[in-house]
Amino acid sequence: MSYTIEGETGLWEVVIGMEVHAQVISRAKLFSGAATDFGGDPNTQVSFVDAAFPGMLPVINRECVAQAIRTGLGLNAHINVVSRFDRKNYFYADLPAGYQISQYQHPIVGSGTIEIELADCSTKPIGVTRLHVEQDAGKSLHDQHPTKSYIDLNRAGVALMEIVSEPDLRSPEEAGAYLRKLRTILRYLGTCDGNMEEGSMRADVNVSVRKHGEPFRTRCEVKNVNSVRFVMQAIEAEARRQIQVWESGGIVEQETRLFDAGRGATRSMRTKEDAHDYRYFPDPDLLPLVLDEAWIEELKATLPELPDAKRRRFMEQYGLPAYDAGVLVAEQATAEFYETVAKGRDAKLAANWVMGDFFAALNRTGRTIETSPVSAASLGKLLDLMADGTINGRIAKEVFEAMVDTGDEPAIIVEKKGLRQVTDAGAIDEAVDKVLAANAEKVAQYKSGKERLFGFFVGQVMKAMAGKGNPALVNEALRRKLS
Repeated sequence: MSYTIEGETGLWEVVIGMEVHAQVISRAKLFSGAATDFGGDPNTQVSFVDAAFPGMLPVINRECVAQAIRTGLGLNAHINVVSRFDRKNYFYADLPAGYQISQYQHPIVGSGTIEIELADCSTKPIGVTRLHVEQDAGKSLHDQHPTKSYIDLNRAGVALMEIVSEPDLRSPEEAGAYLRKLRTILRYLGTCDGNMEEGSMRADVNVSVRKHGEPFRTRCEVKNVNSVRFVMQAIEAEARRQIQVWESGGIVEQETRLFDAGRGATRSMRTKEDAHDYRYFPDPDLLPLVLDEAWIEELKATLPELPDAKRRRFMEQYGLPAYDAGVLVAEQATAEFYETVAKGRDAKLAANWVMGDFFAALNRTGRTIETSPVSAASLGKLLDLMADGTINGRIAKEVFEAMVDTGDEPAIIVEKKGLRQVTDAGAIDEAVDKVLAANAEKVAQYKSGKERLFGFFVGQVMKAMAGKGNPALVNEALRRKLS
């Protein structure tokens, strides 16, 4: 069912496009050799080029170009062999040159596609208009002094990829799925860490509304939203604001707005500039960027298996449903962890354990896969103990919790705690006899037709055996003695 918002005059459709600024993973900036480490002391990672000293000339960073090409290939996009850098002129205190070196009419990457997965496991292709490379501005700090703003130029000149989507998104859910999928692809490629909290990935969201069948109406841009959750909230808030304006007889003005997460509303920032306001012109210090086709093919050959291909393989090779496969490939580290656990084992059981108990333990302890006390190899060994009958499923959960607490191997925990599964028929028969004798009234009820009580007997026997009885043998003994 398509997403619509009901106003006083009927249903409205939301139209969304995204502009994502992704910071390129590179040890040096786009046009200088200054470092790009996050969190450095203010103005300690600034070259004369970044500070726009007179006579300083930009020199392009080959690795930043390679990262942009890798990203374009990962987005199934066309790589433009010839592209050009332009000067985008505007005046901010944190932009010392008075212009930003960017790409306008001739970007390095052309049209592509991102396939998103939605909650109902359906998929939808979202068009990518372009990817262009540009340098970041510095940062203005307004909370360091009561009457002055401070400038930190550490970020000035850092390479950014601006990835622009087509207006193909139609709901907050789709926008969230798009942003998550793009972040996953970038992380797989190793071209951006996708850390929105640190500002290395930021989203500008273009929102408009219309009645069904209408052409596009005026859009507004919600600037610099720094989380998937806030992107979804901003879309909802801005769409409802625009509907209210249109229905009250007003006109939505094209402008740039900011999202106030505390109020759950957008507010005006400035009138939206058009391209001519920036007075674009080719940068006179940089020649057109001409790429070698052989180099592009060389980069293409080094790409990892990307999320869509991995998801399809997990479904085919391991027989996983679409949902499980989507969850497991969302992060490259998770996919690698799962494959280690599943190798030579029950693939669906492995998926259940990774997505269930393992993820829950990470959330509970605030750890990541990289810092988990339970390795993929250890979790696989736990599944092996279940498969060979050493422990049952209930005991396995107890062993797993001990693994999380201690980091010990599962076999050591089983022996240390005496948790080996009881398969001795005599011991099981003895426990069954005691339970049936203590519950004679319920045995009579069972034999008179209340077969639902069978589960009660199983639970009582397992309780009597401290959970260590072999479930299959316990069931067999009970059926034999109750028949």
